[in-house]
Formats: sequence, C-alpha cells, structure tokens
Amino acid sequence: MTGFKLKFPFLILMTIVFSLKSKAQNTDLKKEYATTLVSLADVLLQHQLKDKKNPDFGALKCDYDQVLHTRASEAVYPLAIAYKITGKRQYLEAAIRTGNWLIKQQQTDGSWKETPEEWTGTTTDQVLMLMLAWGHLESHLNTAEKTIWNTAIRKAVDYLYRVMSPEFASINYVATTCATLAKAGLFFNDEKYRKRAKELAHRTVSKMDEDGFLNGEGGRTHANKLGADLGYSMEMSLWGLGFYSKLNYDTLVNNAVKHALKSHLYFIYPDGSLDNSWGIRSNKWTTYGGATSDGCQVLFSLYANEDPRYGMASLKNLQYLRKNILPSGLIAYGPHHEAVMTQPPCIYPTFTKAKNLAMAWELETQPNRMQARLPTEETGWMKHFKTMDVIQLRTANFMATITGYRYKDYKAGAKSKYMYRPAGGAISNLWVKDHGYLTASSVTEYSRPEPMSFPEAPGIKSLTPRIEYTDSLGYFTNLFEFDSRIEGAQVGTDRFEVKATGELKDKNWLAGGVGYSLDYLFSDSSVIKTINLVYHDARPVVKIIEPVINYKGTAFTRIDVHTVLITAGDRQLKFKLLSGNATLSIGKEADRYRAPYPALKAFPLELEVHPVEGSFKQEIQYEFSIIR
Repeated sequence: MTGFKLKFPFLILMTIVFSLKSKAQNTDLKKEYATTLVSLADVLLQHQLKDKKNPDFGALKCDYDQVLHTRASEAVYPLAIAYKITGKRQYLEAAIRTGNWLIKQQQTDGSWKETPEEWTGTTTDQVLMLMLAWGHLESHLNTAEKTIWNTAIRKAVDYLYRVMSPEFASINYVATTCATLAKAGLFFNDEKYRKRAKELAHRTVSKMDEDGFLNGEGGRTHANKLGADLGYSMEMSLWGLGFYSKLNYDTLVNNAVKHALKSHLYFIYPDGSLDNSWGIRSNKWTTYGGATSDGCQVLFSLYANEDPRYGMASLKNLQYLRKNILPSGLIAYGPHHEAVMTQPPCIYPTFTKAKNLAMAWELETQPNRMQARLPTEETGWMKHFKTMDVIQLRTANFMATITGYRYKDYKAGAKSKYMYRPAGGAISNLWVKDHGYLTASSVTEYSRPEPMSFPEAPGIKSLTPRIEYTDSLGYFTNLFEFDSRIEGAQVGTDRFEVKATGELKDKNWLAGGVGYSLDYLFSDSSVIKTINLVYHDARPVVKIIEPVINYKGTAFTRIDVHTVLITAGDRQLKFKLLSGNATLSIGKEADRYRAPYPALKAFPLELEVHPVEGSFKQEIQYEFSIIR
C-alpha cells in the first residue's frame, strides 16, 4: 500500500509531463493556415471593386500599378475557402463576384491574358482555381451563373489541352497544367483530359535530373528550355506534379516528386526562409519565396504524411512569411520593403500566397503535426548538389549556400533575364544563428524584364558579395563566371572548406585578364575567405565587396584600418582583414546597396587591391567571426 502511494503521484506527474511535452511538440497546421489565409482574404476583399455600376465590378485593383490583374481573380478560391472556414457571407459574395468578373475577361480561344501583358500561360492557374472553388460555390450560383462558369471552364481547359507543352511555356506552367487537366478529367468525367495530363506529367518528369532538380525554366535553345529554379520548383512545379499524381494515381510521377522533395527540403533555412538566392529566376526572390509564384505550403501538405519534417518546414516558412506582411496587410517583397521602396507592393504575392494556403488547408488531413527538426537546424554537415554546382553547409553559427551553377542562356546571352543571377563561387546566402542573413544576393545588374513585376530602381548596386573591377573594356566580376569549378570537403570537426576558381568576366562571359580562386573555411565561430588573384593579361585595381545586410539598429564601428565591429541586438560580429595588400573602406555609396528583390538593404565593406610591381599574383585573406 505504501509503495503504491509513492508510485501513484509519480505516475500522475509523468503523465502530465508527457502530455505537456506532446502538446508542445505538436502543431495544428490547419489552424495556422486558416489564420493567415483569412487575414489575406480580408486584404483581397479590401481591394475588390464593389460598385455594381462599375463595368469591372468584382475585379481586384492593384495598389502598385492600379491594374486590374486578371490573375488576381485566382482569389476566387482562397475567398471561397475563407467562407468555408468562417461561414461569413462576405467571402462567399466576394468569391462569386471575382469569378464572374474573371469569366468576362476570357478571350474567344478560352485563354486569359495576364494583364497588363499578353502572356496566356497563366490560364492554367486561373481555371484550376475556378474548378477548385466550384465545389464550395456551386450551390450559391444561380442557374445562369452555373452555365456560364461551366462553359468558361471547359473553354479554358480545351485551350490548355491544345497549346500547353514545354515548347509553349516554361516548365512550371506545364507542371501546373498536369494538375489542371487531371482535375478537369474528374470535373467533366472526360478521360481525354486525364490522358493528356499524364503525357505532360511524364514529359515534365523527364526533365528532372538525378538530384531531383527540374529543368525547363530558362531560355530556349531550339524549341526546348533548360535551366532550373529552386523557387519556382518548390512553389509551383512540384506541387503541380504532386497534385496531379494524387488525382491521376500516377505512381511514377509521385515517386519523382518525393525524390525531389528530399533535396529541396535543404533550401528551407533554419529561420523558415526559402533560399532561392541562386536559381535562374532568383530575380524575383523575396527570401520567403517568390513574388509571383504560389508558395511551398501546398507542396509540403501533399507530402506531410511522408516525413514530419515537411510539416515543420511548411510551418516555419509560414511563420517567416508573416514577418513580411506589411501593416496594410499586403505581402512585401522582402524584410526591408518599407525601407527600400517608396511604392506599395503589387497584389501578386498576396493572392498567390493566399491560394497556396487555401490548397494547403484543404489538403491537410491531420489535426496535429509533430514538430520535427529541419535538416538545416542540424549542425556539422555539407551537401554538394553536383548537378547544380551548388554547395550548402551548416556549422553551429553559420549556414551558407555557395553557387557555381553553370546554366547559360546561349541564344539570348547578355540579354537574358536569367543571366544576372549570382555565380562564380559566390556565397549567395550567408545566415547567422540568432541574427538572420549576414549577406544575401540580388541580381548582378538590375533591369525590368517584366515591367509590371519589377519596380523602377535606378542606380542600385548588387547585394551579392563579389570580386570586381572596371577598366576601359568594361565591368568584370566573378558573378559573370558561369564556368567556374567548385568543390568542397570537411577538413576537421565542424570545419568545412569550399574552393571555387575561374576568371573575372563581363556580362558577355568574356574574360578580362584576371583569374581568381575563392577559398572559404567555415567553422563554428568564423568564416575565413582567402582570395587569390592572378594578373595574366590585365593589371587593374580590383575590389572585393562584402555588402552586409543592414537590419534596423545594426551598427558598423571601425576599430582600426583592418577591423570593423558589426553589432545587431545581442549579436556582435567582427570583420577583419587578416593579410594582403588591400585597403579597407566602409559605407561607400551605402545608399545604393538596396534591392527590390529581395527587399533588403546592405552596408558595404570594400577591400581595394592594387597590383604589386614585379608580381602577377595577390592573396587577400579576411574573416567574419562571432564575438558574441
């Protein structure tokens, strides 16, 4: 009896502890999706034209350019789901209004133009949202509306059936169309759509390499496209293929997506940011994802039952996304939007992320998901994605992405919007624990290939750490080296070395006469960079530039001619020139170190290197180290 009395309270205590621990380790993802989705739905509702006398009654107006984007009416689906979640008729009525307006904009061939541009590939996104919304709205449509909606959906699906292929569009549109046609096969009970969906899905998967990266986002060679973009794959293509495989019961495609997801998971950083710093469409990278791509929650929801880390990746990215929502409720282009932009963001990020969350909410099957550590939260590892020439590594305090991705748009060359991404062995993303990005990347030269998506930003400088010089022949940098050689190895306990070699080149990929090697040594407490320059055909003054992300409250204090202290909150780091014939300057043209994508500002640390008489080689070594 005495023994029982001693054990009983202990058992009760352990039961309570276990219960509390279990609760702490589980998350209701459906509730998390719903919270943000309804918030975004409220913002979309605010942007809807509600005057019945207005011929554009039901459209959503963009604050950025005042355009009535037809794609914004993809909000029909997240608004319908907001109604399902809350039961509030305001969302129901808004969904029907915007669906009716969208249908009025349909072209005679069944397509929709992506206003204000002429592109019609986005028809796949619009009609899929109409079909997904249909099940929630059908009983609330009148007889005439039902007929009009069905006719419009059929016309759009038939258009895609006729035109969609890798020869017509970038691969993300093809992947999405696989899902659209599979859904149409069920919607209309028509096997021809399902058959065409399968043909496109297998064609798409055939463009996936052995690491699971999907090619087909870049410029054309003959009729086909190559080039991979991590962001568009995670936020568009892979969920399109995954959703198709569930609808069409295609094991081959499903297995391909599961294989790809194992690699792509590594690009969700410990803070939940999505690292598309190096992809060929990184000119729209926002740090949480892409400005015009949908989002990763739908992808992770499709496969959440496969691995508990997928649910956690989804949650962490959602939490990071929330930090990028402005007081207006619109989603920004990045963490420093209000500091670097004078205009509000386009409505695109808001409705694309809303539709993604709506799909994730419907696909989520469990009331609770176990919180599991992401692979990027573990320390002491390096991964080399050889098909991409991209290396990732993680130590106790640092995580980095180093890119030597070699894709070249041969036909368009320097005119290609895909050829201003970082390359040449640059650290495209450097993250510090309990701080955030120490350095990040933006395009090497800013342009506006799609005026509606790219704000005016004259005179800005790239955020990417780089080696550069300018002479009478032009501007040369390692960032234009798309033939670099890159390799990495573990050289001790929690110590990793990465080396890249190449030539400083201009935007036409022509060498100017200076070779380089970049050696990185990562440890738990520091990153040491050793740069060797070889002057073989030119002897210019070379600059090594480290734009450090300038978060609010960050202080840069020069200690001596070689050293700068970087203080941000509780974190303090030191930049120090360790050796070499270089002159350190700080803050030079600091106001120009800002970017719309990702919306970040930086403070430049610059090393100026003069050639030494009688020598054709120079070595410069410096480090970032953790003080506290």
